[in-house]
Amino acid sequence: MKSKKKILNVNLLFFLLLVMFSCDSSEIKTTTSKPILPFYQDASFTPQWLENFPNKDTFHHISPFQLINQEGKEINNETFAGKIYIADFFFTFCPGICPKMTNNMLSLQDTFLHDNSVLLLSHSVTPTRDSVPILQQYADRKGILKGKWHLVTGNKKTIYRLGRKDYFIEENLGLEKEEDAFLHTENFVLVDKNGFLRGIYNGLNKAALQQLIKDVRTLQQE
Repeated sequence: MKSKKKILNVNLLFFLLLVMFSCDSSEIKTTTSKPILPFYQDASFTPQWLENFPNKDTFHHISPFQLINQEGKEINNETFAGKIYIADFFFTFCPGICPKMTNNMLSLQDTFLHDNSVLLLSHSVTPTRDSVPILQQYADRKGILKGKWHLVTGNKKTIYRLGRKDYFIEENLGLEKEEDAFLHTENFVLVDKNGFLRGIYNGLNKAALQQLIKDVRTLQQE
């Protein structure tokens, strides 16, 4: 009799444990979600989350532009439509931070070499000097791949407006600059396939570069 009672108690305990673990796994399945990156609206880079803005179209996005790349081809918003891209600002004869930034961009080029969903975009802040032939020579010298990484020149006001008003690339909070004040920054900016700002990173910092790569992977899962 005791043996039968013991067996019943063991079976009951097993049943309760089974129910308990079944409930836990169901809860994990229903509450676990994919990671998501914030959106950014202004130069403060304060994270904003989609659930706080039901209408996604209200988020800040990169305004229309037309520039020329190292091949002499027109580059505009449609070039990056449906693509994730990383943008920065440089000039070919920069002796300081630009070579280091270019090397880190080359690392990103290698990382996403066979990934057609990711592009790179570098704007010259000295467009009158960085002509198409100069950009092409620079691209050849550095191993920059056409179609993957666009080095662009064009109207200086357009480039500076993009840098300061669209990408918020300088991140100088509260500091108003003259329109023609030299634009120079080590920052990389991450833009999603809809033209929304999703991150800013120090282009000289290896840890920041690894975070950027991780964030690109996150965007690809959205």
